[in-house]
Amino acid sequence: LELFQLWTPNLVVTDLSMPNMGGLELCRRLRAISDIPVIVLSVKGEEAIKIEALDAGADDYVTKPFGMGELLARVRATLRRSPALDGEALTILEEGDFRIDLEARHVAVRGQEVHLSPKEFDLLVYFVRHPGKVLPHRRLLSAIWGGNYVEQTEYLRVFIRHLRKKIEPNPAKPRHILTEPWIGYRFDPGQ
Repeated sequence: LELFQLWTPNLVVTDLSMPNMGGLELCRRLRAISDIPVIVLSVKGEEAIKIEALDAGADDYVTKPFGMGELLARVRATLRRSPALDGEALTILEEGDFRIDLEARHVAVRGQEVHLSPKEFDLLVYFVRHPGKVLPHRRLLSAIWGGNYVEQTEYLRVFIRHLRKKIEPNPAKPRHILTEPWIGYRFDPGQ
């Protein structure tokens, strides 16, 4: 993920079993900040594992052993289905009052640059990618911090409060990050 912040590849190929972070967690975190295509390679061929990987954000799942020709064909097919790879299409998000440069990690709200912490940035990107949708606490926590944090709703509230102070005209009466009582939050990008 650190490399991803410095360089944006056209596609990610990952294994489920990795030393520092599992492939499922990588899929979730990538999906929270990007639409980059992800192919999972694994010796695990059980249907439940495949479903979990696809639900976590993988675009395809290849079971080992496999032929190199098959993998290359799946890479070509996945890239064909992905948005145009013209650079800006993958690196700039514009939604209402918000403009986010994913590569430079710059955020502008109503034309004014806003400085965010790395987690605030990831949280805002997730909101901007899901405008108007009710996002449950657990989904936000899992997408941004990982599965070990899904019960930490107070943790999320603290970050939401800090983010509102930075992006809302009046944080006491939010226009963009709206609370859905007992459920989560909904993002309204504005104009």
